[in-house]
Amino acid sequence: MPLRISDTEQLSSLKDVSEEYLIFYSSVTESGELWCPDCRDVDPTVIEIFGPSDGPEALIIYVGQKTEWKRPANNRFRGEPWWIESIPTVIKVRDSEEVGRLVDSQVKDHLASFVSEG
Repeated sequence: MPLRISDTEQLSSLKDVSEEYLIFYSSVTESGELWCPDCRDVDPTVIEIFGPSDGPEALIIYVGQKTEWKRPANNRFRGEPWWIESIPTVIKVRDSEEVGRLVDSQVKDHLASFVSEG
């Protein structure tokens, strides 16, 4: 399946990524849902585009629970090499380099065209 979930312990740079797209989401709560309402809002669009077996390959990366995310100095995804300032964020990767990024409402509004641009 082209959509998989990251083992963040083994993810330290873009060189560790084989997928073409990285999807940064809030982590899942004990109730089984993403704590971030914006992430929950774009999730159906993400599943529609990346979920089919013939869809593009993407990796979901959970940035942590709300308390972890709200402490920028302590959240490893806010600094190098990721520089995630808000969630959801989708990064397009080619040859271990970032070549494009969608943030917040851009994800829901532009993900289909972002992916179709290749």
